[in-house]
Amino acid sequence: MAFRLTGGTKDYIVVGSDSGRIVILEYQPSKNVFEKIHQETFGKSGCRRIVPGQYLAVDPKGRAVMISAIEKQKLVYILNRDAAARLTISSPLEAHKANTLVYHVVGVDVGFENPMFACLEMDYEEADNDPTGEAAANTQQTLTFYELDLGLNHVVRKYSEPLEEHGNFLITVPGGSDGPSGVLICSENYITYKNFGDQPDIRCPIPRRRNDLDDPERGMIFVCSATHKTKSMFFFLAQTEQGDIFKITLETDEDMVTEIRLKYFDTVPVAAAMCVLKTGFLFVASEFGNHYLYQIAHLGDDDEEPEFSSAMPLEEGDTFFFQPRPLKNLVLVDELDSLSPILCCQIADLANEDTPQLYVACGRGPRSSLRVLRHGLEVSEMAVSELPGNPNAVWTVRRHVEDEFDAYIIVSFVNATLVLSIGETVEEVTDSGFLGTTPTLSCSLLGDDALVQVYPDGIRHIRADKRVNEWKTPGKKTIVKCAVNQRQVVIALTGGELVYFEMDPSGQLNEYTERKEMSADVVCMSLANVPPGEQRSRFLAVGLVDNTVRIISLDPSDCLQPLSMQALPAQPESLCIVEMGGTEKQDELGERGSIGFLYLNIGLQNGVLLRTVLDPVTGDLSDTRTRYLGSRPVKLFRVRMQGQEAVLAMSSRSWLSYSYQSRFHLTPLSYETLEFASGFASEQCPEGIVAISTNTLRILALEKLGAVFNQVAFPLQYTPRKFVIHPESNNLIIIETDHNAYTEATKAQRKQQMAEEMVEAAGEDERELAAEMAAAFLNENLPESIFGAPKAGNGQWASVIRVMNPIQGNTLDLVQLEQNEAAFSVAVCRFSNTGEEWYVLVGVAKDLILNPRSVAGGFVYTYKLVNGGEKLEFLHKTPVEEVPAAIAPFQGRVLIGVGKLLRVYDLGKKKLLRKCENKHIANYICGIQTIGHRVIVSDVQESFIWVRYKRNENQLIIFADDTYPRWVTTATLLDYDTVAGADKFGNICVAEVIMNYHVGETVLSLQKTTLIPGGSESLVYTTLSGGIGILVPFTSHEDHDFFQHVEMHLRSEHPPLCGRDHLSFRSYYFPVKNVIDGDLCEQFNSMEPNKQKNVAEELDRTPPEVSKKLEDIRTRYAF
Repeated sequence: MAFRLTGGTKDYIVVGSDSGRIVILEYQPSKNVFEKIHQETFGKSGCRRIVPGQYLAVDPKGRAVMISAIEKQKLVYILNRDAAARLTISSPLEAHKANTLVYHVVGVDVGFENPMFACLEMDYEEADNDPTGEAAANTQQTLTFYELDLGLNHVVRKYSEPLEEHGNFLITVPGGSDGPSGVLICSENYITYKNFGDQPDIRCPIPRRRNDLDDPERGMIFVCSATHKTKSMFFFLAQTEQGDIFKITLETDEDMVTEIRLKYFDTVPVAAAMCVLKTGFLFVASEFGNHYLYQIAHLGDDDEEPEFSSAMPLEEGDTFFFQPRPLKNLVLVDELDSLSPILCCQIADLANEDTPQLYVACGRGPRSSLRVLRHGLEVSEMAVSELPGNPNAVWTVRRHVEDEFDAYIIVSFVNATLVLSIGETVEEVTDSGFLGTTPTLSCSLLGDDALVQVYPDGIRHIRADKRVNEWKTPGKKTIVKCAVNQRQVVIALTGGELVYFEMDPSGQLNEYTERKEMSADVVCMSLANVPPGEQRSRFLAVGLVDNTVRIISLDPSDCLQPLSMQALPAQPESLCIVEMGGTEKQDELGERGSIGFLYLNIGLQNGVLLRTVLDPVTGDLSDTRTRYLGSRPVKLFRVRMQGQEAVLAMSSRSWLSYSYQSRFHLTPLSYETLEFASGFASEQCPEGIVAISTNTLRILALEKLGAVFNQVAFPLQYTPRKFVIHPESNNLIIIETDHNAYTEATKAQRKQQMAEEMVEAAGEDERELAAEMAAAFLNENLPESIFGAPKAGNGQWASVIRVMNPIQGNTLDLVQLEQNEAAFSVAVCRFSNTGEEWYVLVGVAKDLILNPRSVAGGFVYTYKLVNGGEKLEFLHKTPVEEVPAAIAPFQGRVLIGVGKLLRVYDLGKKKLLRKCENKHIANYICGIQTIGHRVIVSDVQESFIWVRYKRNENQLIIFADDTYPRWVTTATLLDYDTVAGADKFGNICVAEVIMNYHVGETVLSLQKTTLIPGGSESLVYTTLSGGIGILVPFTSHEDHDFFQHVEMHLRSEHPPLCGRDHLSFRSYYFPVKNVIDGDLCEQFNSMEPNKQKNVAEELDRTPPEVSKKLEDIRTRYAF
């Protein structure tokens, strides 16, 4: 939670976690990090019932914070500041109460009176001591106020009163001079206002949707809220569990609250938390799926929507009704992609793009989607226009150094140059001063307002008043390569002769007296931009045919003298010197500039990019990083991203090398191959790129910097449980199942029934009106992805089987299962007795009730894939006695786990025929892996069981099992003897205990795969929280040893922010074994330079060497 000390100007963050410590953080905008200011220990780590950390409440004036456990313990810390204005924290004051469960805690706004905290509590002492169970049935929840007496420095239990309904959370009402103080209690079906003293309770029922398909007996609760407060007014936005937001206001008479008013505001997906920003935005942090940012366009005061009030007369148990509608007061501005929850993931190159895509089934209920993730940045096309031929280069220039936007786009062809002016539209101009009858090698703004064009026969210097100076090449020589910036021009003539020009104060280009002969032909050159406040860039980089790069000085004292050189593994194709990784600084004059490092990027002809640090004083080259980009020679272009210089590298794919949030990124663009590019700035697109591809000119923008994947989402109807890939057509067969849901057929039936009841309930004279209303109700179709699906009640299931084309995302076939049939497993297989036909088997449970568990049996549906894998043709269904939760093809037959029975089935005419079974598996089979004659069965709580199938005796024989109990969620085979698995508590292991590691999120898919073409194999996992991670094998002892030491040093030098001990966290259930935490090691790059130096010295390395090792291991396996 955020809090601010009284009179302070910045917020701090206080964190309650499972570390048994309270932590206070401060955000440092300059470094973009959180800094830990205080860490106070009060209990053991781990999720414990009586160790505080579950609930946090802050006094609205920032004077104290209460941290509470689910049961018994509450601690209050007093916050203050010392003489140096640093934040101080007191020792904790106890407010414990035994045998008490806590449901929610908030700080009450009492102005500057003694700080007060309100808690929803329940005392279970009597219920514990009463064997009859009467006391348990009569126990009431209480609202309790705790007061922190600042004078006596202790906490008093001030006041407690029993509540009628069971509350689920509290909302603080502004107090002091801003409002009446007190709290709003959100409970089932009601919202109630309570305060001390003479204030009577005010309660108002929570409005329900008119003609809702939900079970009418089901209560309605608010799930989250946000408060907006200005000097003159305040209101609350509270969201129900269906996603409807109500605006709540309080009417006051002097200091007494007289009524609560609710008004339907809008409907957005159900949130875990909402936040109203001062600037008029609403951020919705979704429970599952994407998070949204809305702009509050209207406050909903003057619309037609009815307002409900606690003063309106209603029978007890009745409520108000409203009609949900599309957004009216909110406007969606942006969304933050979230994959949570990932239920199933497969990695394959189904789109034939060289790099595999991740096919991820994620989301919950009607907001589910199948997302295709590709490694790369999303590119938005701003414009595409055809050109009269195939150009070979493009540049943009400004007219004046002060201009914000570019004025011309210059396109060079084999024998001509086209100049386009940038305005409302882009059109050709002829009076720019550029020579149009020749190809161009380069052009640039020179000085303040002149332009320079370099072409094979000379240099053309165009002044602002259109006067033109020309420099012609001597004799038969022509210019082969050039490099230009704002004040300097360097050209290479045939035969490797360099000529250097610099601009003098009068704006004239002057040739340097000597020329420099290079030892070989020049293939590429680069100059850095002129640093602010300097006359020139000091270094020229020249790439030669003899596979070297030379750095040449341009300083007047040693002009054109070689400074350093680097040998390359192949011939260089292009060079680019950029300043990157800069932190913004202000100089004496208040000019903002950034001080970064100079990097020389070298693109080689074999498709490799090298990035080398260029020493700004000596010109030495050091710390080279290598990355393979593609099959074509690499061309480099300097562009601007986020106000800093970045490099666009083009090979068979285009890549962007940029610095974002103080980290280097090298990411491919998810776009077709480009040939040449330049930065582009216009009003519509301030940081764009103009590029050419064959005969088109394209203007592109990159928005989501920092993202590793770009994603395409295809909507699904219910929660996807599993999917398989049909190997021949590459189509996906997805099973989607939801509990507490209606099938489409049942929904239509319910609607019909309700419409008939509406007409029947109406009197004679109202029949026509009722019939119209019923017709309107039947026609109304609100999208469930926003308005939620109706809740059908316990034991109600809905399922579909979908065949989908993963590249276009269109559904080719959809099979609706009947109400209360739930699909749990799917497999695609061939049977040895039917030849080449493909079959899809789906395991379905009938009338499953989760708690207490009961099931009416199950079926295995058999479909034949027809039309080249696009349609499912129903063959037959085979009844079984338990839930078929796992199906796997096996030697031309199929293995099915039916409850705890493992069976082999073969295809028959009327149903599947049982051939063999094993009854000795402990609880419930949740997964089957096969390799050769071996079958590895995952049990829901007893880890793995190894089974061998003996063909001659037709028997399944158990020959090994795991010694640890593991609640397996997913498993994958690594080789004939090794299986990797994950359990529901967030651990990943390789069985026979080769490795153990606690991820901390429930892992639902594991796959052994390669993520980059030519990369090595790694183990990719995805989690319920939407995380994607990889485990990579070490190939050398030396590497393992190095990273073990890095991890050890980082554990002590850079411990986790919230106070967990890293080693104990990673060993939460089983001691961590043979795994090194790469996420922790990568924190090395974000440590302070002096700490980096200390750690690197301990490892006998320099900091760049350590970060190079980190980068190498990452790029060897992934991105």
